[in-house]
Amino acid sequence: MTHSKASKKDKPYGGSIDLTRLFGSNTEELAPTEPNEPKNFLPIAQIHRKPEQVRRYFDPQKMEQLTASVREYGILENLLVRSVPGKPGEYELVAGERRYRAAQGAGLTEVPATILELSDQQALQITLVENLQREDLNPVEETEGILQLLAIRLELSVQEVVSLLYRMQNESTRNLNHNVVVQEEEVVEEVFNALGRMSWQSFVKHRLPLRNLPEEVLEALQQGKIEYTKAQTIGRVKDEGQRQDLLQAAIAQDLSIRDIRDRIKQLSQSQSATAQPSDYLKRFNAVSRQLKKTDAWENQQKRDRLETLLKEIEDLVK
Repeated sequence: MTHSKASKKDKPYGGSIDLTRLFGSNTEELAPTEPNEPKNFLPIAQIHRKPEQVRRYFDPQKMEQLTASVREYGILENLLVRSVPGKPGEYELVAGERRYRAAQGAGLTEVPATILELSDQQALQITLVENLQREDLNPVEETEGILQLLAIRLELSVQEVVSLLYRMQNESTRNLNHNVVVQEEEVVEEVFNALGRMSWQSFVKHRLPLRNLPEEVLEALQQGKIEYTKAQTIGRVKDEGQRQDLLQAAIAQDLSIRDIRDRIKQLSQSQSATAQPSDYLKRFNAVSRQLKKTDAWENQQKRDRLETLLKEIEDLVK
């Protein structure tokens, strides 16, 4: 089965990143390995992957091609590793996971590597920058990578960054007085300008909602089977069975976004005609579960709307 390709609009943008704007002037340790750098070979068994690696999905066909190339020509560019504190002779992979996986698949026992002395933060910065410059990084992983970069720069947790972005959006759209620290807002602007892909406003509107997609839709998006605009639309279908059927049809038949919306409209009309009281209760329970985990409460505009709707429901059932 062939999968549709994402349009230019829907693809992660990849490409070079302005490291000086992103991390300041001290960016020497973030520079890529020079092609002619002497090769220092390390046993592959002594190199370990980072569990929080941003990139979680690797296209099997592309990995097979790379593995075949590595089997024939070897690793042509050094991996970047750092020493593991308290474990002499053990190393943590910082950059080059595709090459590392291909080397394992090709049966190599040692690989060329550059050993760097890095703090946890420096290692994470290099990992994130390397991954964000990949052309084939999917929108979900790109979104998580950008959030982690912001977390590093702002010295906040990822969830705190999400809350900050929603507060900034709320102040921007409603022209409210600043509750966001100006310095934090400047850092956010700097990061998105350095990445050169989208504004923080576009990120909040189009990318943050991806984190709340149903699991099967999120997985299809991560695997590049469907564009993120289509994933967002399909994710709004509440009935799990109908959503999965629509997802499979969208992938197999390469449905356009208009086709998907038309099918959702047909489903909605059919549901309204045949709905039983128990069906509405199921929908209410599903929405209730979703409300407990949604980020919408962090957005003042959405929170106000939810409060209005809750009040209407309370009035109806009195």
